[in-house]
Amino acid sequence: MSERIDEVERVAAVWQQLTGWLKENAPTSYASLLPPAPEEEIHAVEAHLMQYVGYGLPAELVALWRLCGGVEHQYIKENEDEGDVGSGAFLPDGVLFAPAEAIRPRLPRYGERDYWGGAQVVPWLTRDEAGPEYGQYVSAAGVGHWSTMDGTVVSEPRYPSMAAYLESVHRTLTVGPADLMGSEVPGIVWGCLVWEDLECPVLDDALKHWAPIH
Repeated sequence: MSERIDEVERVAAVWQQLTGWLKENAPTSYASLLPPAPEEEIHAVEAHLMQYVGYGLPAELVALWRLCGGVEHQYIKENEDEGDVGSGAFLPDGVLFAPAEAIRPRLPRYGERDYWGGAQVVPWLTRDEAGPEYGQYVSAAGVGHWSTMDGTVVSEPRYPSMAAYLESVHRTLTVGPADLMGSEVPGIVWGCLVWEDLECPVLDDALKHWAPIH
């Protein structure tokens, strides 16, 4: 129990550090943060998850939602001419799901049995906002990646906890090196924190306005 409490406290502490960094260095991304999710919404989502797949929400994820209930992309005038920068996509693996959005990919569909094979994971980040068909999950074992694009694939955990993942993000931003978390490195464009792989960039015309942090 004490280990679980420690992880929850770590999530809260690093989230405050990370959002403090955003407020100072990426104000448009900071503005995309939504208020804490209502307790009744969190409880309803957990009950739904328990009913259909037999397990509840990870404590770390609940702790994060009690600080931030998701993101809402801000209007960026420059996007009209030079790109599609999402202010809320400030984490390396995309945007934070709101509670109701998080469990939707994980639930059985069309009357099928659980097509995730019983994996006790909850999606919490995605870059595929239109789908979503892939993203990052959190579980009691840690965080890793999932995809339903070609069957259901759930990777082994890549970080031992959400706290460890967020601490790596914060360390990359404040200490470096820029590639601490992989080939994608952090930079700022139009007040937004955006992670970019310079060998295979996803930014279009906006790339020339993107400034690396390190």
